Amino acid sequence: MSIPAGRLVDDGTVAEYPEDLYHYDAIAKGVEGFGGIGEAEIALFHQQGYLAVNHAFTLQEVQGALDGLLHLLSGANPNFTSVMYEQAALASGVDIESLPAEVRQDYVRKFMWFVGHDARLHAMAHHAQLRDLLARIMGEQPVLFQDMALLKPPNIGREKPWHQDHAYFDLPLETPVVGVWIALDEATTENGCMIVNPGSHRQGPVVHFKRRDWQICDTHINNQHAVAVPLKPGGCLLFHSLMQHGTPTNQSHLRRRAVQFHYRPESAPKTSEEERLAIFGSEGKDVTC
Repeated sequence: MSIPAGRLVDDGTVAEYPEDLYHYDAIAKGVEGFGGIGEAEIALFHQQGYLAVNHAFTLQEVQGALDGLLHLLSGANPNFTSVMYEQAALASGVDIESLPAEVRQDYVRKFMWFVGHDARLHAMAHHAQLRDLLARIMGEQPVLFQDMALLKPPNIGREKPWHQDHAYFDLPLETPVVGVWIALDEATTENGCMIVNPGSHRQGPVVHFKRRDWQICDTHINNQHAVAVPLKPGGCLLFHSLMQHGTPTNQSHLRRRAVQFHYRPESAPKTSEEERLAIFGSEGKDVTC
């Protein structure tokens, strides 16, 4: 298979996982739009670690984001090269480089660092109502510090194992980092919507290790009260960086495309990788899983 020049290949391990790993007991109930979020909803976010918002973005904004991603995937902007492909793409024998972007997207796992390369994606990440909500949650102005698009292609889109996003960030543990996951397609329990463990952010950091990904051990997951968060296009999920969450494989013939942004408070200092791994564990602090 030929990989487009300068593009990244996702080297995560593909493996089976326990059948009940993404068991859930309830479906999240979202609030209606950013305008429906008051102090009670913000308090709920802090209590449960997440808040689902239906119709947060218009269908025009969603289409703009999709068009922006395809524009970048087409190679129209030579300065953008951060695309990672699904492992199944490596085994397919398909010459991905020869495919048009509309087809090639069904081999893509992830885009990274695109906000500075497309005005439509930049506008979504800096949406005025979203930034206002984040400021209310954090108590100060938010700073975008990570942007990615998470594509779970039909039939081959693999899981993102249970993890805490803070395990990836060189930021003090007490920093109130908020992730914003925005559905560009309908995200369902069949095509890999988010599964969350409400309240788990209040349990603190959990050791992560390298297995199928940088993840929490399967045997350490308590999903007895897990909640699935299906979303329509334009719906979004805000979640605390210590909340345990994951997404199962896409077992459908439908696309599940989403963008995800992470924000920190303006005043948050950086720490080092060594400090982060002292908390979350380099290779799981020799923990066997």
